[in-house]
Amino acid sequence: MWLGSEVMFFAGLFAIYFTLRSAAPEQWAAESQLLNLPYSLTNTLILVSSSFTAQFGVFAAERLQPRATGWKPTQWGMVEWFFLTYALGAVFVCGQVFEYANLVSDGIMLNSNAYGASFYLTTGFHGLHVTGGLIAFLLVIGRSYAVKHFGHKEATSAIVVSYYWHFVDVVWIALFMIIYVLK
Repeated sequence: MWLGSEVMFFAGLFAIYFTLRSAAPEQWAAESQLLNLPYSLTNTLILVSSSFTAQFGVFAAERLQPRATGWKPTQWGMVEWFFLTYALGAVFVCGQVFEYANLVSDGIMLNSNAYGASFYLTTGFHGLHVTGGLIAFLLVIGRSYAVKHFGHKEATSAIVVSYYWHFVDVVWIALFMIIYVLK
């Protein structure tokens, strides 16, 4: 249910973006030229790779292996994979902040025009959702240390957090395609 409400929330943001874009196509053409596609693609690949690391963490949780049994990634447990996912997600968020700083220096701000408002609303709310996912990963990791026995309940928590993370990644792929590729 909750993910369904999130789908509706982002559908609303997409509707705002497309409505404003159709009302000012010249503005979109001019402002979107300031976006740095190679930089954003790199940041996107970082976020997408975090979905893979999250899934490896889920596989470890399903094996009821909370922590590593050795140094090789094939021996990592859920905690190690989720820490790596957290790091990749944090790099993505920092990359977004850096991109915002560059765009603000180029004159694109939240209150500058419809393009700035729609860009920052859609990507900003996505960034907040990524940050929420990062907090969820820390809670699942902390829970794995807090319990005496890592069982199915803890594995289920890891799986649920991964669903949310994959959803956030899919939303970003759609945002990336619409904002950066289909200018």
